[in-house]
This record gives sequence, structure tokens and C-alpha cells, in this order.
Amino acid sequence: MDLSGDRAKIGITDYAQQQLGDVVYVELPEVGTRLTAGQSFGMIESVKAVSEIYAPMSGEVVEVNSTLKGKPEVVNQDPYGSWLIVLKLSNLGELATLLDATQYADLVK
Repeated sequence: MDLSGDRAKIGITDYAQQQLGDVVYVELPEVGTRLTAGQSFGMIESVKAVSEIYAPMSGEVVEVNSTLKGKPEVVNQDPYGSWLIVLKLSNLGELATLLDATQYADLVK
């Protein structure tokens, strides 16, 4: 997640894309969709599986990465640069519930 003020770019981690394998399809919400933390907002399909994508924080979708519609494989090539959605956050207090990079690395060991 890339945070700038009350806007957060949401994507998946390098670890997640490695576990998925080759991404072949990404389904994302419409701009204006309101999400709550933990809510499914789309799906990502790979040659191995179909997985739901969950919002790490609450907010309104203000932008969707339309590039992924025609080029979902970009998620594998650049997982941190190929964000999925931008959320206008509605509860900045939820930031305290997120893992930092070290905590996430320990979790996926």
C-alpha cells in the first residue's frame, strides 16, 4: 500500500503474486464503490487459482488501474508498481491495524 494523505494505492505483495503464479485476469470494482476493511472488492485469477482481493482499510474507490484489464500479467512483472485501486480512506485509525514490512515478512515465512 502506498499512502499519500487520505489516499491509498492498494495492490498485492510480491509474495502473493509468486503464490498465485501467472495472473491471467483481474476483476476490480467501479469507481465510487464504498468498501469496509476486510471486504472483498475483486478477484484475481491465475493459472493456478482464483482468489478474492480484500480491502485492507475502509474508504471509497476513487481510481481503478484500468491497465490491468488488458494486461493482467503486469501484476507478476511489477507487483508493487501495478496497484489495483486507489481508496479515499474514511478511517485513518485503521492504519494502526496494518502490518509493516517486517511483520509481513515474519508472517509469510
